Amino acid sequence: MAEPTGAAQEDVAPRVEIEVDTQFSESDSAYGDELSSYTASLTSSVLNFRNENGRSYHAYRDGTYLFPNDEEEKDRLDLIPDSPGLLADMITYLVVLGIDLSPIQPSQVPPNLKFLIDDFEDEWIEDDKFDFIHARYLAGSVKDFPKLLRKAYEHTAPGGWVEFQDWDAAMYSHDGSIKGTSIEQFYREVVGSFTRAGYIVSPGPKLEGWFRDAGFVDVHVQKYQVPMGTWPKDKHLKRLGAWNYLSGESGFEATALAVLTRHEKWTKDEVSILVAKTKNDAINPNIHAVFDYYVVYGRKPE
Repeated sequence: MAEPTGAAQEDVAPRVEIEVDTQFSESDSAYGDELSSYTASLTSSVLNFRNENGRSYHAYRDGTYLFPNDEEEKDRLDLIPDSPGLLADMITYLVVLGIDLSPIQPSQVPPNLKFLIDDFEDEWIEDDKFDFIHARYLAGSVKDFPKLLRKAYEHTAPGGWVEFQDWDAAMYSHDGSIKGTSIEQFYREVVGSFTRAGYIVSPGPKLEGWFRDAGFVDVHVQKYQVPMGTWPKDKHLKRLGAWNYLSGESGFEATALAVLTRHEKWTKDEVSILVAKTKNDAINPNIHAVFDYYVVYGRKPE
C-alpha cells in the first residue's frame, strides 16, 4: 500500500475540564447508590435478552444481529470447532481476544483468553495490533464487509495475517433437482429478506477483492463445495453433507425466524411450516443441493 505523500493536519478539539459533581463526598453512601444504579442499568442493557417466538436474542445493540443466542443456537455453533477457547488451549503463549454481541461465553476459560462484548462493525477500541485476525460464518451478520476488512487491516500488525471463511448462499444443484422445492423457496425468501434489510448474505465470492482493496498482499483463496445431506457418493463429501445438515436442522429456524417475522411480517406458524418442509428436502436423497464455501487469507505488508 503506497505511503501518502502528505497529510492534512487534523483539527483536534482542545481539552475541556470536566466539572465535578460536588454533591457527593468519598464516604457518601449516596454516591455508591448512584454508581450501583448506573452499573445495574449497563448490565441490564447487555443481559436483558429479547425473548421472541420462543427464542432469545442479544440485548446489546438490539436488532443488529438477527440470529438467536440461546442454548439451541450455541449447540449448533459448537458443531464448528473454531472457538477462541480452543485456539487459546492449543497455543498457550498466545493472547486471544473473542468478540461477541452477547455475554454467552463459558465462565471457565483459559487464562490467555478474554472476551469483549462489542459490535465489530463499530469502531474498534483495542489499541494493540493483532498478529492474526480470524472471522468465520458472518454471512447475514454484516452490512459493510469492505469497511470491516479495512478495520482488520488497520488493526493488524505489519506482517500479520487475516483470514475470513464464509459462504456463498446462492444454493445450486448440478442436475436441477432443487427446482421448485421448498429448500429453494426457503433460500429465496430468507436471502431476499436479509438483502432487503441491508445484510450481505453471500460474502464468499467477494472476499478476495475486498482483501486486495483493503491493502492485503499474498492473498490466497480456496473454494470448497459443500453439499446438503448425505446424497454424494464420495465419502468426504457425504461427511460434509451430514455436518451441513446437522447445522441446518436447527439452523433453518434460527436463520429465518427473526428476519421473516420482523421484516416480512410472516407469522411464526408460517415460518415453522416452511422450515419443516425445508428439513424434509434437506434429507431427501433426490434433492442434490450444493453451496460454495470460501477460505480467504492475506498478509499486511511489513
